Amino acid sequence: MTTTATNERRAALWDVDGTLIDSSEYHWLSWRDALAAENFPITREQFASTFGQRNDEILRAYFPDRAPEEIARVGEAKEELYRTLIRARGITLLPGVGHWLRKLRGEGWLQAVASSAPRLNLDAIMSALGLEEYFAAVASAEDVTAGKPDPQVFLAAARKVGVAPARCVVIEDAPAGTEAARRAGMRSIGVLSSHAELRADIVVRTLEELPDTAFDELLRRRAP
Repeated sequence: MTTTATNERRAALWDVDGTLIDSSEYHWLSWRDALAAENFPITREQFASTFGQRNDEILRAYFPDRAPEEIARVGEAKEELYRTLIRARGITLLPGVGHWLRKLRGEGWLQAVASSAPRLNLDAIMSALGLEEYFAAVASAEDVTAGKPDPQVFLAAARKVGVAPARCVVIEDAPAGTEAARRAGMRSIGVLSSHAELRADIVVRTLEELPDTAFDELLRRRAP
């Protein structure tokens, strides 16, 4: 591959929860039931206060005396419950997502999932929605040693599709995610689905608000 060809490639790197979909209710139900099985009932407020944290961080706070393998067991039980809900009840794309997946593919953009969720969860979501055809690569929890705002997951996704960070646009809904994009040297689009405000290059309430030229215009800006 020539340097020119590499430089002309473009990639859209998609976060998943809050960006492609909203599965917060499934996370609540799976945490509630997994912890109930451990005789540790939690409230909706407790769940909300830890939402977005890594499973091991949450569980170490709840069970400080448990061995690492026990923490891992409960965490995996939660994730299996989550995947069961996805498969049984299905999930829908957030507004504007389908349009942009099709548009970017039609314009020759490479697309990748970049999420700190377990790969099995991402596979279940993509299978339920029939999204596999849109994504050239998936970067997941198994590809990183630190979560966002560390840029590892976005850099891993960029490597997998063979696109330089400066030629990548990240779509995110969380402050940690847009900060991770900045640290990776990438442009970002922030979707206000789960936070009142975001620091991103473009901020919208839904992807339906994006102008048709938004992605290409971001690449023409100087790197962050």
